[in-house]
Amino acid sequence: MIRFDGVSKRYPGGHVGLEQVSFHLGRGEIAFLTGHSGAGKSTLMKLIMLLERVSAGQVWVGGYNLQALKNSRIPYLRRNIGVVFQDHQLLFDRTVFENVALPLLIAGYSPGDFVGRVRAALDMVGLLSKEKLSPVVLSGGEQQRVGLARAVVNRPALLLADEPTGNLDPQLSTEIMKLFENFNQVGVTVLIASHDLALVARMRHRILTLDHGRLVADQEVQ
Repeated sequence: MIRFDGVSKRYPGGHVGLEQVSFHLGRGEIAFLTGHSGAGKSTLMKLIMLLERVSAGQVWVGGYNLQALKNSRIPYLRRNIGVVFQDHQLLFDRTVFENVALPLLIAGYSPGDFVGRVRAALDMVGLLSKEKLSPVVLSGGEQQRVGLARAVVNRPALLLADEPTGNLDPQLSTEIMKLFENFNQVGVTVLIASHDLALVARMRHRILTLDHGRLVADQEVQ
């Protein structure tokens, strides 16, 4: 699903985001991406979503060579990628239902076509009963669940999460991680960036570790 072959990313001024990173994440696999602040986790995620392009090397996502992908095809790539952020990025002037439906509206679906899909996504994260509420009245953990439902409502093949539990307590963090596992169990490929090493170790999945832009460990946890 994801392949990095000798990928480097350098920014103006000489800052190195990634240096000669190579790994393969298979379809239906789940893995964690760890490392210190500034290690390159967010840069790696941006390259997968084509928010940035590599300076050297090759990135493949879902069979697409991203270096050969025209800008006009980027929206089609992103429709197959769900993204969860640390700060939720919810719209507080819209209901929970409307927040989750937003990717489908952008993709051109009519309301009659997506009501069932939105409610199914909310049901999977345990928030179907709160679809008419504003996100502002929800707890931090519930807001993150809304963000997760929004990320999967398009039924993406790949789910990316950038520090999804950074603002949550340990119990809520574990609950959110279990939801990622649930989606992985139905065939979604999942890559989660996290600096919470204790939480990552408890989940017992593959761990990719970055240090100053280099991949220094690729550990299969049994």
